[in-house]
Amino acid sequence: MCTKTSKTPLLLIGGVCFVIVLVGITGVTLINNLNLSNIIKLNEKVASDSMSSHDTELREINYANNHPKNIYKFDEFSAPYALAVATHTYAHASVSAEAAKAYIDESSAYAEAKGERIGQPLAALVDTAANNGNSAAAETMIEQIPQTNATPAAATLVNNPQVDTQQLQVDSTTAGSSHSPTAGDLRSFSAAAAVSTRAPPATIATIASVSASSVNVDIAAKLMLPLILNGSARITTPGISNDNRNQTEFAEQQSFTSEAPWAWPRDNRTKNSTKTYLRMESIAAVGRLQVPHGGPGIDHEKRDAVVKMMQHAWDNYKLYAWGKNELRPLSQRPHSGSIFGTYDLGATIIDGLDTLYLMGLEKEYQEGRDWIERKFSLDNVSADLSVFETNIRFVGGMLTLYAFTGDNLYKEKAQHVADKLLPAFQTPTGIPYALVNTRTGASRNYGWASGGSSILSEAGTLHCEFVYLSDITGNPLYRERVQTIRQVLKEIEKPKGLYPNFINPKTGKWGQMHMSLGALGDSYYEYLLKAWLQSGQVDEEAREMFDEAMVAINEHMIRTSPGGLTYVSDLKFDHLEHKMDHLACFAGGLFALAANTRQNQHANKFMELGKGLTNTCHESYTRTPTKLGPEAFRFSDAAEARALKSQEKYYILRPETMESYFVLWRLTHDQKYRDWGWEAVQALETYCRTNHGYSGIKNVYQESPQKDDVQQSFFLAETLKYLYLLFSDDTLLPLDEWIFNTEAHPLPIRGANAFYRAAPPAQTQADENR
Repeated sequence: MCTKTSKTPLLLIGGVCFVIVLVGITGVTLINNLNLSNIIKLNEKVASDSMSSHDTELREINYANNHPKNIYKFDEFSAPYALAVATHTYAHASVSAEAAKAYIDESSAYAEAKGERIGQPLAALVDTAANNGNSAAAETMIEQIPQTNATPAAATLVNNPQVDTQQLQVDSTTAGSSHSPTAGDLRSFSAAAAVSTRAPPATIATIASVSASSVNVDIAAKLMLPLILNGSARITTPGISNDNRNQTEFAEQQSFTSEAPWAWPRDNRTKNSTKTYLRMESIAAVGRLQVPHGGPGIDHEKRDAVVKMMQHAWDNYKLYAWGKNELRPLSQRPHSGSIFGTYDLGATIIDGLDTLYLMGLEKEYQEGRDWIERKFSLDNVSADLSVFETNIRFVGGMLTLYAFTGDNLYKEKAQHVADKLLPAFQTPTGIPYALVNTRTGASRNYGWASGGSSILSEAGTLHCEFVYLSDITGNPLYRERVQTIRQVLKEIEKPKGLYPNFINPKTGKWGQMHMSLGALGDSYYEYLLKAWLQSGQVDEEAREMFDEAMVAINEHMIRTSPGGLTYVSDLKFDHLEHKMDHLACFAGGLFALAANTRQNQHANKFMELGKGLTNTCHESYTRTPTKLGPEAFRFSDAAEARALKSQEKYYILRPETMESYFVLWRLTHDQKYRDWGWEAVQALETYCRTNHGYSGIKNVYQESPQKDDVQQSFFLAETLKYLYLLFSDDTLLPLDEWIFNTEAHPLPIRGANAFYRAAPPAQTQADENR
C-alpha cells in the first residue's frame, strides 16, 4: 500500500519562499531608492552651497535664459537689458578683457565710494543678426568726450545668443600707427547700447573705433552682468531717430569731440592713444534714455531734497504696502479704499517707476521692474476698473518706461492693459463707458453721471496713450478707437463753442449743461494740445479744436477778480459759479505751452492767461496757514482764492500747481516759479510728511491739520516728478521732445525724439494683414 503524501506542507513552503523573495526584492529596491534620494539631496545641497555666494546673479541669469525677449533681443527699435561681454585676444592696438575688467573694477569701487548709482555712457555692441535683415542707417562717425566729474566705462561687447562664435576687437588710432579698420573687418555687429558706470575723474576716456573679426571668443557674461543687475551699470546709447530724414541731423547733434588721451588702466598697449573714434556701422537700435547728472541749470540742493522725499515715500510703501495699490502711512498698512480696490495691482509701483528712473534711483527702479515682470497682470482681476485711471496710470506708465528703456516687457504690459480696456469701447457711438470688468469685459457708466453718461475728461483722455501704442506695436486698432471718439466730439454741436462735461455713449448727445476746465473736463482739452504736439505738430485737427475751445473758454468762463486774480470758473446752465478747482491749476502751464508752440493771433493772450492762472493758484496756496492749496477755491466780494465750504478745504498731495510752476519755469526762466515750488516742498515736509510716508491733510486752513492717512500714487508719479524737473536742467526731458500725459508720464514726440521707437513698417503691415 502506498503512502499518500499531503500537498499542504508543499504549498506552505512555496508560499513562504515566495514571500521571502518578494521581501528581498522590495528591500533592495527601497535601499536603492533611499540611496538615490540621499544622492539627490546631497547634489542639491552641493549645488545650493555653490550657488549661495552668487545667488542673485544666478537667478537673474536663469531668468534671462527663460525670457530672451527681455535680455537678448535687440532689434531696430529696442535695446533691453544686455548680458555682457566678450573676452578677446590681442590684435593690433586691441584692448584685453583683463584691462576692461580692471577698468570696470576701479570704476565700480569709485562709484560705491561716491554713492552714485548711474554713470555716463560709452558704446556697447550687439550682433545685428538679430535684426532679421532690417536695413541699416547711414554710417556715422561719432566722437565723445568725458562728462563733468565722470567718464565712460570700458566699452562693453554684447553677444547675441544666436551666434556661436564672434569676437570684437577694439582698435584705437595710436600715435605712429596707420592702422584703421576696413569694411572687410566689420562683421554684423553694430553700436546699439551702452553700459556705463562711474569712473574716477582722473581717468579720461574717449571712444575707440570698433570692428569685428571671425576669431573665436569666449563670452564672459560674469564680467558686466553683476554691474547691470545691481544698478551700478546701465544701458544707453547715442540716439538715432527712426525717421530716416532725421538720422544724419540727429547723429550730428549727438557728436562730440575730444583730444584727451584715453586709457583703460593696466593696459600698456593703449595708454598712449591721443584720439579715438566710435564708428557706428548700421545703427540698429536706440538704447536707454541717459539721464544727465550735470548742467548749469540744476539747483542741486533743492533737487536733492526732492529725491530724499521720493526715497522716503517709496521705502515706506515698499515696507508696508509692497504690491498693493497705495500706502496708509499713519496706519502703516495698504490703502484698501484705493480707486483700484483691494487687488494687488501695484499702482504705486507702476505710477512711480519712471520718477525713480529719472532721479537715478536705480536699485529701486530695478525692484519695481522685477515686480512688474513677475507679478503684474489683469487676467484674474474681476473688478470694475476705471478706464480713464487705468489708462493714464498703467498704460501711460508702461509706455513711458518703454520709451525710456526700449524694454519690450513694458510694451507688452501696456498692450495687455489696453486690450483689457477695449470692451468698454463697444458702444453705438464708440464713446467708451467709464468702467470695465477686466475679466468679463462687462462695461457700464457711473450712475451719478447725468443719467448714465460718459464723462468728457475720461473719454477724451485716451488719445495720446492709444496713438502711441499703435505706433510702437504696429496695431492700428488703438488709434482707430480714439480717433472715433475725436470725430464724435468734433462733429457734435457745441453750445457757445463749449464742451459739456457729459455725453451719452448710446445717442451721442450731451448730458446736462455743465462745463469745466477742472474736474470732469480738464484733461480733454489738455490732450487736444498734446496730441498735436505728440504728432510732431502734424495733427492739425487737434490743434484747431484746442484753439477753438480755449477761445470759447476765455470768453465765457475766465474772469478777473476785483483783486486782479485771473481764474477759470465752472459754468452750469449759463451760470458762472466763480469757483476754480485745484484740478484746473494745470491750465496755467497748458495755456503757456500753447502760446510757446504756435505764434498765432492767440499766442499773446494764451501766455497772459497761463501766467495769470498760475499766479492765482499760487495765491490759493499762500493764503492758507499751511501754504498748501485747497481742493477748490472761490471768488466773491468777501473772499478771493479761498475755499468757503468744508468739503473744499482738503489737500490730497495734488500736483497741478507744481505742474504749472514747472512749465512756466521752462518757458520763462523766471526765478519766482522755482521759489514757489520750493515753498511747496517746505509745506509738504512740514504738514504732510509722516514717519512712514506722506499723507494728505483735511483742512489747509488749520495750523495743525488732521491727516487723511493716504499716500496717493500720483504723489510719486506727478507731484515729486514735477518738483524734481523744476530744479533740474532744461536738458532733462526738453519740452520740444516730450509731452507729459495727465499723470505726468512723459511720452516722446514723433519725429523729434529718438526714443519714439515706432514699429518697423514690416511689422505694421503684418498686424494690419492679421
